[in-house]
Amino acid sequence: MAYFDAASAAPLHPVARQALLASLDEGWADPARLYREGRRARLLLDAAREAMAECVGCRPDELVFTPSGTRAVHSGVAGVLAGRRRAGSHLIVSAVEHSSVLHAAEAHEAGGGSVTEVPVDRTGAVDPAAYAAALREDTALACLQSANHEVGTEQPVSRVAEACRAAGVPLLVDAAQSLGWRRVEGDWSVLTGSAHKWGGPSGVGLLVVRKGVRFAPQGPGDERESGRSPGFENLPAIVAAAASLRAVRAEAAAEAARLRELTERIRSRVRDLVPDVEVVGDPSRRLPGIVTFSCLYVDGETLLHELDRAGFSVSSGSSCTSSTLTPSHVLRAMGVLSEGNVRVSLPPGTAAEDVERFLEVLPGTVAAVREKLGAPAATEPVRAAGPGLVVDALGRRCPVPVIELAKVIGDVPVGGTVRVLSDDEAARLDIPAWCEMRGQEYAGEEPAEKGTAYLVRRIR
Repeated sequence: MAYFDAASAAPLHPVARQALLASLDEGWADPARLYREGRRARLLLDAAREAMAECVGCRPDELVFTPSGTRAVHSGVAGVLAGRRRAGSHLIVSAVEHSSVLHAAEAHEAGGGSVTEVPVDRTGAVDPAAYAAALREDTALACLQSANHEVGTEQPVSRVAEACRAAGVPLLVDAAQSLGWRRVEGDWSVLTGSAHKWGGPSGVGLLVVRKGVRFAPQGPGDERESGRSPGFENLPAIVAAAASLRAVRAEAAAEAARLRELTERIRSRVRDLVPDVEVVGDPSRRLPGIVTFSCLYVDGETLLHELDRAGFSVSSGSSCTSSTLTPSHVLRAMGVLSEGNVRVSLPPGTAAEDVERFLEVLPGTVAAVREKLGAPAATEPVRAAGPGLVVDALGRRCPVPVIELAKVIGDVPVGGTVRVLSDDEAARLDIPAWCEMRGQEYAGEEPAEKGTAYLVRRIR
């Protein structure tokens, strides 16, 4: 079985396993106590904090451990907003932030605050000028991920941090995906991370708040972790997290070069091997191990199941693979195809042979899924009929509305229109994406008696 979902959780690094087992014997006592066992535990905790701070690039007393990366984000956002409430209640986020950041923004807005969501381009990157333009006198905090978790695009953190610093606004960076590779550059103010993203154990997050940043911890007070993360520290997991971060950083340069070659192999060859595919994300400014592509006329959930049966564990941002039945907010913000989406995220140590086998299996797997759905063939003949057609795809989930559109576009002459009726939220993203890929004109949408009518004009 080839595990290709490291962006969700990386396999436990061997150094993390060794440190975890060793600290179970040495670090079980309360590090706040003064007796021998407590002092021993405290030494382990302090050493882990110093090692982690060195990797992050901060002072040890600026870093606290949390029960997860999500908790670190929520505590960081809430703490800075509360600490700067006299400055205002305006929060800035990008449209492609991790859901933990967006959920924190939703909670802030529900509590009476205001939120500005900065858009991204088609590669998933923000424009630093757009962040600068979003800054206001009442802005209390801005948030920007270091790199995107779904498509791998790296964000211009340094330039955004410069604009925020000039405006006197702290910048919170969600660095969960990038900390295993390098420090986050730029004059950021708050940073969060999660150990299971770099090969540490789950259940360990980190929150860094620079000296001088106003911060007011929310919730009941606690004497542990500077009052910023309540509860007894999971010391064995913390020690393992710190040890694994140092280990993966030592291997990062060589492994990054190797994984970049493997992901570039996928990016360049998938277009030739599989027809009607869109490879998404920035082609150069991206994390080493992530490559994402979307296949027209494919049910993402079925595709993932078939790849799993073939021995490959991958993930997807397609709506049919999510509990919300809506496309990934990242793909939606980028305006790219969401149906048949596959994210391949290679863990360190991935064998080139596994990537080659994946590329051998993928074309037949996609073709089989398309055949089951009755997708049109690439060589389907062009026909001519009346000036307009209506495709009733109400009650049918994507990619079916797109498949039905593709089947009939040749039934109208050049200049004619097809009106697609759909009540699936994914159609709002996938039909325009299909038009761009197929060289047709998307003429917009309009309300229908049921659902929405999407208008497509044939121009070739």
